[in-house]
Amino acid sequence: MDTPLADRMRPKTLDQFVGQEHLVGKGKPVRRMIENKKVVSMVFWGPPGTGKTTLARIIANYIEANFVPFSAVAGGGVAEVRRIIAEAKKNYGLFQKTTVLFVDEIHRFNKAQQDAFLPYVEDGTITLIGATTENPGFEVIAPLVSRSQIYVLYALAEKEIETIVKRAIKLYPKHDWNKEALIHFVKTANGDARTAINAIELAASLSKKITLKVAEEAVQRKAIYYDKKGDWHYDTISAFIKSMRGSDPDATLHYLARMIKAGEDPLFIARRMVIFASEDIGNAQPTALVVATSAMQACHMIGWPEASLILAQTASYLATAKKSTSVVNGISQALYDIDEENLDPIPLHLRNAPNKVMKSLGYGQGHIRYPWKVERETGRKIEQEYLPKNLRGRKYYKPDWK
Repeated sequence: MDTPLADRMRPKTLDQFVGQEHLVGKGKPVRRMIENKKVVSMVFWGPPGTGKTTLARIIANYIEANFVPFSAVAGGGVAEVRRIIAEAKKNYGLFQKTTVLFVDEIHRFNKAQQDAFLPYVEDGTITLIGATTENPGFEVIAPLVSRSQIYVLYALAEKEIETIVKRAIKLYPKHDWNKEALIHFVKTANGDARTAINAIELAASLSKKITLKVAEEAVQRKAIYYDKKGDWHYDTISAFIKSMRGSDPDATLHYLARMIKAGEDPLFIARRMVIFASEDIGNAQPTALVVATSAMQACHMIGWPEASLILAQTASYLATAKKSTSVVNGISQALYDIDEENLDPIPLHLRNAPNKVMKSLGYGQGHIRYPWKVERETGRKIEQEYLPKNLRGRKYYKPDWK
């Protein structure tokens, strides 16, 4: 069985490593640790194909440590951790050789499994390097985070993907690589080196002459990393809402397209637009709530892919609508006063008087039911107080649009 191209291409030194200059560039933290041979436990956080595993291997290689890969997906448990620790102690006792334990997808380990690493990280038996696509602040236990450095890895730039693509095709010297095909590999990788490498490997197996058509066959779909429960999910919906709030329909449709391509739940998007219609538009354009609610109902009945049209129509409408925060500001201030102020009695004239006792106490006395009608018929301005005594004069609703 042939070794996959990604493994054959895996860099072994920092000079071969592409990207993440903020970590491995001259004078940067990971490079300094390696050069000083004082490596601490760390967690690499970033999207797929950005070099997390490769960088961990390079670190182990530089400090001449045993590299032990450990994956939650492969079913590694506490018993396996104990076996690795015993081996690590033996290697250090006999050969003074340290162990780098690389925990891939560390966010998939439960609390008990993560706890199992703690004492051995603390006493230096192992140097733990975790890799995760999820926010370690949420997915890694606090004691482990406090004993580790957290380093963020970013999606690779197109120039960096281009460098990797050029290296990859050198391993296929008998193939003819069309320039347009190579550009296609770079563009569709979307910052994921593994996606680009796998596409090249597949294309090479399809034909000796790699044209744009062959490249398109090898890349059926652009790589879009989007975790439906993590930061990318929340960052994208946040950018979508902020673009609508900023009245930018083009950016709004861009972020909507990202969510559509990633297969986001259409009802999740629709619900956020219903909230937006009241929170950010309100009575400046009250039809916005009607449109957004109709969109949610339509998405519920239809679903993907046609729901993309409904969402796009609604999102562009909301983005270009008049904006107002008078509703959210008004109810927020009213709720604040409920918490902070005394709840004075409701004025007597606003209360119902269903019996003689209540009428004798003044319930409903002096209340003008239709003040607008009296004003219209008499031309006289009706001053009738509705708020409790201690809140008289309070203004909650302040229209802020033209």
